[in-house]
Amino acid sequence: MGIIQGATEFLPVSSSGHLAIFRNIFHMNTDTGILFDILLHLGTLVAIIIIYRRDIGELLIEGFTILGLVFVNIGRFINNLYKTKKKKKYVKIATTPYRRFVILVLFSTFVTMCIALPFEHFIGNAGNTLLIPGICLVVTSAVLYIADNLRVGNKNASTATYKDSVMVGLAQGAATLPGLSRSGSTIAAGLACGFTREFAVKYSFIMSIPAILGACILELPDLAGAKLSGGKIFNYIVGMIVAGVVGFVCIKFMLRIVKTNKFKGFSIYCLCAGLISIVCYMVL
Repeated sequence: MGIIQGATEFLPVSSSGHLAIFRNIFHMNTDTGILFDILLHLGTLVAIIIIYRRDIGELLIEGFTILGLVFVNIGRFINNLYKTKKKKKYVKIATTPYRRFVILVLFSTFVTMCIALPFEHFIGNAGNTLLIPGICLVVTSAVLYIADNLRVGNKNASTATYKDSVMVGLAQGAATLPGLSRSGSTIAAGLACGFTREFAVKYSFIMSIPAILGACILELPDLAGAKLSGGKIFNYIVGMIVAGVVGFVCIKFMLRIVKTNKFKGFSIYCLCAGLISIVCYMVL
């Protein structure tokens, strides 16, 4: 489970799609306990933080700075309501690339939430059959093929627009369906918007941090009923470490793939996996 989580979370092949296919074809019990699921996600989260630690550090600093400036502008707004002569000018917020990056990621995350939350029940049941994951894997194959043939863009944190962040957020929201790769969809959306390849993959992986944290927070209420024996603690920790290590390797691998523009192998793989899933749905 740690290997599956670490590899498919960042490679453009859809972790949810693979779990759904294995569960339906081989009748595998993937219900490993809510605590284990959270630990696996935290393992992959640590991998992202290690690789992008400098960027994340800057984003955190600028994020708190943005929050402070928002309160300053609120204070000036209240001040300007009661003073007609000496009105204070509002402070500009998005004045640095990292501040823009923070706001862009927040925009994308908000758009994702608007799509995913209303359809949470449907998305949760979509993996109960082989048909939807199979169709979505075929769609992922097409997305990766298109991404492989897109022209190299030049947009980065300084030049990306809020419209671009909405498009990437829409891609991440759609990728909550099992079989649609989150990393593949968001990277392809970034490339389609004209991002540089390095910025597209950085945007995709850093944007997964609030998504993973949000998923873990939503699962916390279920921990009250979770039972954990002493013998499972070691296994859970091993799974988390394996997920983190495999995730670290796969992120490095993805960075190299994006630079060389080689999604063809993943596209063929997703097409084959999707067609197999659809055929199995029809015959089983």
